[in-house]
Amino acid sequence: MSAATAPPREATATPSPSTPARGRARVSGWARRAPLLPALVFMLVVTQLPFLATVVYSFRSWNLLRPDSQAWVGVANYAAVFTDRQFLGAAANTILITASCVVVAMLLGIGLALLLDRRFPGRGVVRTLVITPFLILPVATALLWKHIMFEPVFGLVNFVLSPFGVETFDWVSQAPVLSVVVALVWQWTPFMMLLVLAGLQSQGGDVLEAGQVDGASSWQSFVWITLPHLRRYIELGVLLGSVYVVNTFDTIYMMTQGGPGTASANLPFYIYQRTFLGFDIGQSAAMGVVVVVGTIIVAMLALRLIFRTFMNAQEARS
Repeated sequence: MSAATAPPREATATPSPSTPARGRARVSGWARRAPLLPALVFMLVVTQLPFLATVVYSFRSWNLLRPDSQAWVGVANYAAVFTDRQFLGAAANTILITASCVVVAMLLGIGLALLLDRRFPGRGVVRTLVITPFLILPVATALLWKHIMFEPVFGLVNFVLSPFGVETFDWVSQAPVLSVVVALVWQWTPFMMLLVLAGLQSQGGDVLEAGQVDGASSWQSFVWITLPHLRRYIELGVLLGSVYVVNTFDTIYMMTQGGPGTASANLPFYIYQRTFLGFDIGQSAAMGVVVVVGTIIVAMLALRLIFRTFMNAQEARS
């Protein structure tokens, strides 16, 4: 048969997945996700429905002492929140307590991790003892620091500082924020130490040996090699520590009751006061919404920073 009379060839094209194949893939994907659906539904019911109810309450004027006082007030509660000087003071205390605790605990954690990363007799026992404060209940931690460490007459802190003229200083009442920060730092330093220690143990020894061969001192190796390697772990520790410390309630409740007055009250404790002592459901709900939204924004920014650091590290490895 000649070329002129030969039947035309059909153009070859990449076959696209058929609709039944896509349907089977979709069904298979939902089948893999099905075991997770009960947990997802439970999380939505337990967390999101109460939050939606809180949002609704925040637009109403409702005081439990006046059951018939419910009325729709719009954003008036939010306007009152941002003009409440005690709320702003509690917000300032929250930032101060959280920042001080996280920074000091991270610095102490880095120092302890560097010490515990070295080999010495009894290192396992020392690690266990250092981790112990993080395993103690926060209520027990607060009572320990209030009645044993900071007690003005028989406390260990005044006993240690007595050669310097500090004998009967009442730390909890005269320096309440500092007392809370010290107790929180003691509790959270082991957590920071564990994260940094994990980062140190994931670092390859060949990099440090190469730096020593090039003439780098111990301090230069730490600043230019170890510290950049620990950046991801430090950022993760700061994020997790901030999220947990900003919600501190039990330590303040047991040590200072937010006092004197509201001098040591943070946002969770002040919201508790307005809800269960002031019975003002509308304004306390608005405060809760503001705190949750602010925490989510800060956490999202921090997570984006951490993910960017991880992506840059993966690109550098590849």
